[in-house]
Amino acid sequence: MKITFLGAGSVEFTQGLLADLVGFTDLGPFEVALHDIHPERLETAEAAARAIVGDRPDITVSAHLDLRRSLEDADFAINMIQVGMIDATRVDFELPARYGLRQTIADTIGVGGIFRALRTFPALDRIAQAMAEVCPDAWLLNYTNPMAMNVWYLSAATPVRNVVGLCHSIYWTAHDLAELVGVPYEEVTYLAAGVNHQSWLLRFESGGRSLYPRLDEVIAADPGMLRRVRVDMYRRLGHYPTETSEHSAEYVPWYLHDDAEIERLRIPVGAYVGISEENVRTYEATRDALRAGRPITAEGTMEYAPQIIHSITTGTGRTVYGNVPNHGLIGNLPAGCVVEVPVVADALGVRPVAVGDLPAQCAALNRAYVNVNELTVRAAVEGRPEHVRHAMMADPNTAATLTVDQIDELCGALLKAHGDLLPESLRSRS
Repeated sequence: MKITFLGAGSVEFTQGLLADLVGFTDLGPFEVALHDIHPERLETAEAAARAIVGDRPDITVSAHLDLRRSLEDADFAINMIQVGMIDATRVDFELPARYGLRQTIADTIGVGGIFRALRTFPALDRIAQAMAEVCPDAWLLNYTNPMAMNVWYLSAATPVRNVVGLCHSIYWTAHDLAELVGVPYEEVTYLAAGVNHQSWLLRFESGGRSLYPRLDEVIAADPGMLRRVRVDMYRRLGHYPTETSEHSAEYVPWYLHDDAEIERLRIPVGAYVGISEENVRTYEATRDALRAGRPITAEGTMEYAPQIIHSITTGTGRTVYGNVPNHGLIGNLPAGCVVEVPVVADALGVRPVAVGDLPAQCAALNRAYVNVNELTVRAAVEGRPEHVRHAMMADPNTAATLTVDQIDELCGALLKAHGDLLPESLRSRS
């Protein structure tokens, strides 16, 4: 078996996933093929991987600057690339901020999500073409954001046969809420569905009884909890959103344009720039430790990709959550859009589970999100730059903050700033 890590220079993530894989003792012999376009990061990733694997004779590690070579005969490819890295992230925050547009994470929808997707699509084209040629039956397990746009593009515009998007937000929401209400996670059952970073906890139970009343009691007893975006959304919408408050704040039109709401809900405007800078420092510390021969620690992450690989390889059935095209899975979201639903993984592959209709108010918010996704994907697939502007106009936070003339001007500035990273048909000609 061969598992390719794409964007392996994301060293901390690579370490966690590899620690999960090494923790399985029944996978049989396998190769971990690391790919990155940055030589130093690839060197660091290889050193980290060899340290984690240790003297296991059943696991081999290889490192490749060449994408095609890394994918030859792969059974699984884990995608975690970030096109443009921290410099592009700064552009996504700093240019909109000049117009008064606030963002927190900027990787899912919004101006940041739109342009992160457009930067990523050409790289996805290269990955998909290589996979079609050298490992057409492999599973592409995508972690790269914006999750829903990337999986939609891969499914609609590339020859990849098997793709599922993976995100840990549903698991950690259920895990943390179980701790909050004082019930062991192992005793909790739950069902969630929606779109990535804006799914909804439809059922949250233990012993056949809903835990929502207990959650209500906990919230009522702690006024500080009312100063969280997703608690505010839960109280108004009736279902708990599965992504953090920092993320959730920028997917809706209600909060970020208002100073008082930012203060009331303690919204960390611009948070991801600091997170990205800390990620760089973490990488550098790992690089320096490995070069000095100091030991590194890598703990398992409970991520879905290693679990899926284990299920397909060993036939061990398990249900996790995945992002896949909506073919009859959620009735009141558009057909073909990418939704987040339970998926069953076993020797037959990954199969999504139909959920039915979402509560009307949840579906309404999800449709606003899907509109941005659709227009962004169409912009690239159809080569229509005007759809980039349309996506920004449809985005809830952007539309609540800027005039249409400001949106048009900001779009032009971002198209120019990101330049050659964008699909050829969308690049600024000015």
